[in-house]
Amino acid sequence: MSARDHDGHGTRTASTTAGNKVEGASFYGIAQGTARGEVPSARIAAYRACYPNDCQGEKILAAFDDAIADGVEIISISIGPYIAVANFSQDVIAIGAFHAMEKGILTSQSAGNSAGLIASVSSVAPWIFCVAASNIDRQIIDKVVLGNGKTLDGIGINGFSLNGTKFPLVLGQNAVKNTCSTSTSVCNAGCLNSSLVIGKIVVCDDPDADFEASIAGAVGSILKNDPFDDIADVFSLPTSSLSVDKYDIVASYLNSTKEPQATILRSEAIQVGDAPIVAWFSSLGPNYVVPEILKPDITAPGVEILAAYSEIVSPSSSSQDMRRAKYNILSGTSMACPHVSGVAAYVKTFHPDWSASAIKSAIMTTASPMNATKILAAEFVYGSGQINPTKAVDPGLVYDASKEDYINLLCSLGYDEKNLRLISGDNSTCPEVSTKTLARDLNYPQ
Repeated sequence: MSARDHDGHGTRTASTTAGNKVEGASFYGIAQGTARGEVPSARIAAYRACYPNDCQGEKILAAFDDAIADGVEIISISIGPYIAVANFSQDVIAIGAFHAMEKGILTSQSAGNSAGLIASVSSVAPWIFCVAASNIDRQIIDKVVLGNGKTLDGIGINGFSLNGTKFPLVLGQNAVKNTCSTSTSVCNAGCLNSSLVIGKIVVCDDPDADFEASIAGAVGSILKNDPFDDIADVFSLPTSSLSVDKYDIVASYLNSTKEPQATILRSEAIQVGDAPIVAWFSSLGPNYVVPEILKPDITAPGVEILAAYSEIVSPSSSSQDMRRAKYNILSGTSMACPHVSGVAAYVKTFHPDWSASAIKSAIMTTASPMNATKILAAEFVYGSGQINPTKAVDPGLVYDASKEDYINLLCSLGYDEKNLRLISGDNSTCPEVSTKTLARDLNYPQ
């Protein structure tokens, strides 16, 4: 058993919440500036709940128990199931967060990355702060320069430099092994012929083919991007992911030129004007477990966020990538969640006697409105809106809720004594008033 961060997930989320101020932070010169967590004065207590490809329920509950016993004030958990667990008594995160709520500790959890599936939000317990992800006013792009001088903007977090050198282009389907179909323009696993790829830039239909190109010895790859995905990833070699129309320009050039060449430039950050918009990957409501309770609750930055990173693993998480970096640029609701955790800690410093529900309410009721005309499903996507830390400290009105309120809610949903006690961890029973209570009666900001 090791406390070391094997995949960078814990490091990046913790630093986003409470990382110290560092000037000149960047990912190989990209997005350079001053990095700082939401509340750098806060202390971080980290608990290992997951191991490679393994998040066992009992370890998650043990981490909650340890955090509660240690007296933490906010719990940030950027993990969860693919979709919500239908029964709270079988949801270890809901159970752990309920115990935390009893002690005045707010738990914020990532909404999930189910790529726009309806009712896919994975955090639906009303005592948990469920966080969706939005973009920011910065986008990372890289550029492909063809041998004919045409420049095409793509997306990709490319920290490599080819020094402007143009390399031969080869279409994936023209560089396949004899054992694979010659129509394999998607560059399937194990199908690229190294002898036809080494020293060249491979052009592939597959948006994830950089790994195969790297294994085969390519110097770079040009990929066809998913039409719905406008978010840059870190690749294991110089790579640009192009929109369908721009990819077709490359393919046309390649097929009409005797000796096609290209180079891929180092990525750069540009300003965009439509932020904040909910990220395409962020899981959507409505809350199918308790439809009367709106989920997600809130939205926070979660796209192309610069954060500290573990030097145990490569920034692309590829075994072909030998680089190690102190900082990385990452996306996901996992990156949005710690932003909200930090804001909750900030509010707590102004109102140390507030309950978890009161802090949650303050952040929700002061959120900045988002443009419903640009976002289908509106509140089922972004909840109350975009976090506004400075306004949250003085909300005017708060919607508070106690353990008893949540017990009443659970009873109104039909939880029997056995399942109720699995959640509460004590001898709770359903009060008579719960027979007249509806889920919509919960004092909940929405």
